[in-house]
Amino acid sequence: MTSATAKMQEIYNKQGYLSALPVLNETELKDARHAFSELEKEFGEEYTQYSLHNVHLKYPWVKDLTKHPRLLEVVQAVLGPDVILLDSRFICKYPTLKPEQILDNKEGGDNVLPYVAWHQDMRYWGIGGGPVLSVWLALDDSQKENGALQVIPGSHGSGMLPHRPATRPGNMLSVNQEIPEELVQVEETVFCPLSAGQMSIHDGLLVHGSDANTSLKRRCGFVIRYVPTCAYPIEDPDRPRKFHATVLISGTDKFNHFSNQSK
Repeated sequence: MTSATAKMQEIYNKQGYLSALPVLNETELKDARHAFSELEKEFGEEYTQYSLHNVHLKYPWVKDLTKHPRLLEVVQAVLGPDVILLDSRFICKYPTLKPEQILDNKEGGDNVLPYVAWHQDMRYWGIGGGPVLSVWLALDDSQKENGALQVIPGSHGSGMLPHRPATRPGNMLSVNQEIPEELVQVEETVFCPLSAGQMSIHDGLLVHGSDANTSLKRRCGFVIRYVPTCAYPIEDPDRPRKFHATVLISGTDKFNHFSNQSK
């Protein structure tokens, strides 16, 4: 293990996330954005906002993103050499305000804009035996004004927190849940801005969310979940989840906990 890898592990283990890590070069980013624009044309923005789920099984260019060498170098530094791709999804926050509405929204307008409530990914993943690591690979610049990721550093050390139905309309989470704000140390919130082509990673127990896109710029990213091969699916009625898209992405798997996985 290099000293740089050891430092990366140390920081990640302490704060539960790493951000602004370079992945795609200019050509790779251009190609990925073009390929995604073709999906937008085919399916429409309402669909591509959240419904491009596990398309790494269908499109080679998407699968290539999940095993990009610079991305996997970081994932392996945290999870070890033997890694399974658990799940993937494109998430886009499209501009929903017209220019004249942006000022109104800043002044407290009543527009209902899509946002992501405070939550922990592990609330939705029936996984035991190992951590879940989430990647956000930015296809667009992700800034505060278009709804960048927000995290509570170190919150992954508090275990699973209670979730409830969201009280505010517009929550993009498909099960519409949130961690009650009184349980979130909001004063410790850190924004994780990204330039297109960069990524952030976070632990499955890290408390995080994102505000609405109040700009005229799209915010699109590719979310990928990874687990070490020692992890396994558990039967939890509160977290029902089937894993039909797992792929052994690096190393070897001596456990075979995900029987449907492929190379």
